[in-house]
Amino acid sequence: MKSLPIVFAFIFIGAAALVYATEQETNTTAQSSTEQAKPAIEKEQQAADESKQQATDRLNTLEHKEAVLTKPVVDPNKVDDSKVLGTETPKPVEKIKNKEEKAAAIAKAEQVVTQAKEALTQRQQTKAKQSRESLAVVEQLVKAYNARNIEEFIRVYAEDVEFYIFPNELLFKGKEKLIARYGLMFKKLKCIHSSPIKRIVHGDIVIDHELSETCSVDENVIDKRSELISSYQVKDGKIIRVLFFR
Repeated sequence: MKSLPIVFAFIFIGAAALVYATEQETNTTAQSSTEQAKPAIEKEQQAADESKQQATDRLNTLEHKEAVLTKPVVDPNKVDDSKVLGTETPKPVEKIKNKEEKAAAIAKAEQVVTQAKEALTQRQQTKAKQSRESLAVVEQLVKAYNARNIEEFIRVYAEDVEFYIFPNELLFKGKEKLIARYGLMFKKLKCIHSSPIKRIVHGDIVIDHELSETCSVDENVIDKRSELISSYQVKDGKIIRVLFFR
């Protein structure tokens, strides 16, 4: 019975020895691999250090050069055609020597003024003509209004005339409503008188700042007086749009 423990002891010692031998072999193999890879790593590190040193050497050899300003070359034989203000040489004013030259200078100046007046564009001339025509229509309107003549009054309006209250509130449209509104007013009032305080005419637009006076009982007694601002648009000799300002 004593021999059995001895046998187990020998077996355990043998297994331990085998494990120890295996570990020693593994460590030796790993150390050998490390020793073999070390020269390659050192070589790569050395190459990197050399490359870095070469780059540093190249930077150190660069020289800083300041920009050199070169003076422009001017050709003295070339005519100066620059347009710099203040460099033009003023022409001397010719002095009039006698009466004949003075009269010629005055005649030339008058000719220049005449040419300037004749140089108006066709558009400006058309606008001026349009303004005159528009003014004539509005004056005819005021005359018929003061006379309370409904026939002459509606004659200056277009068939589809529009009446607005500023800015764009449509009051009524068409001659029928115009007759109904103003025809009744002309019959009811004893006198009506409108006179412009200030008038602006621009092409087809006439703006009147007017004083309006009316008599409701006696034609010789004005019982209402007010100021009104009205705008009239005229086309082809007829008023096509009226705008009242409150």
